[in-house]
Amino acid sequence: MSNQIRFNAGQTLVAGFNGQKPPRALVRAANQGELGGFILFASNIGTPREVLDLNRQLEALVLSAAHPPWITLDQEGGRVARLGPPVLKLPSMRQLGALGRPELTGEAALILGRQLKTLGFNLDLAPVLDVDTNPANPIIGDRSFSDDPEAVSAHGLAFIAGLQSVQVAACAKHFPGHGDTALDSHLTLPRVTHPFKRLETVELVPFRHVIEQVAAVMTAHVVYDAIDPRMPASLSRRVITGLLREGLGFRGVVVSDALEMKAISDHYGPQDAACLAIEAGCDALLLCEGPEQVEVAFEALVRRAERNAEFSGVLAQAAGRSLAMRKSLVRRGKGDEPPLDPASLEAESRAFELKLAALTSAIFKPS
Repeated sequence: MSNQIRFNAGQTLVAGFNGQKPPRALVRAANQGELGGFILFASNIGTPREVLDLNRQLEALVLSAAHPPWITLDQEGGRVARLGPPVLKLPSMRQLGALGRPELTGEAALILGRQLKTLGFNLDLAPVLDVDTNPANPIIGDRSFSDDPEAVSAHGLAFIAGLQSVQVAACAKHFPGHGDTALDSHLTLPRVTHPFKRLETVELVPFRHVIEQVAAVMTAHVVYDAIDPRMPASLSRRVITGLLREGLGFRGVVVSDALEMKAISDHYGPQDAACLAIEAGCDALLLCEGPEQVEVAFEALVRRAERNAEFSGVLAQAAGRSLAMRKSLVRRGKGDEPPLDPASLEAESRAFELKLAALTSAIFKPS
């Protein structure tokens, strides 16, 4: 039983690290089936060949093909993009949304997804489905497609369809909506005081539109007074299990935003945050600052599950959902792996970037 609990706990954890070589502690955890995946940031990124080699190395750490890991990153476009050329350089989502052509957004996401798959990724933490209704918002802004919920919905659906058409999972974020905050959850804990009726007609609209299509949803480190005035959404059972799963009917994978962000870490240690997130209904927990945080969270989950049968059951469900989604994205064989050709990537990217520039110029030319 203890081995199964350790497996379940590990399968919910997605770890970050510095550099182009995973630390031994994460290698050991992955070898033992006690890690659910990896998230890459700028410090991990080299040439396309180096990125692919690293991702293949990370995949190979998981000794059983039955337990493929998440290999993920934030590649939204605009100011949030971990990969540079020759990967497609997208403008901000606000610029794409302003073109008013969701089919173009879908084409961009398909090209991006194909390139991400070529480099060994299976999950892109995009698109942002926050509705940008607060000009003073310091963190969302032009990462959002629009201040119109229906426009966000249309472009979000297209982006999701483009990524997932090539078996790269999309992740809609930040549920239930980070667009009207005046604070950055990387630095502090924001609070949204709108009544639930307002949330239903603005913030929740894009998530309702995509809920049956998107593979994953990321939670917001924000308190929503109308839903749960005590807990940030990432740690709130009312938000995740009550609203997202039971209310909206979401059946996919719920991903926590990084638990080291100050909105969480200023109030909860990694051990408490991990247990609360799983209790709330999260399936994959992002721990981006290295193996120490991962180990603390892992041991806390194991101890809690060994003492509490109900928590152990919730943990098993979370691990099962995450693992089932990852297995559904596994390439069927070596012949399905697209070859890495940086020159082709560059040509594909350049062609679309020129097309996008021409359309932008035509639509927004000076009068």
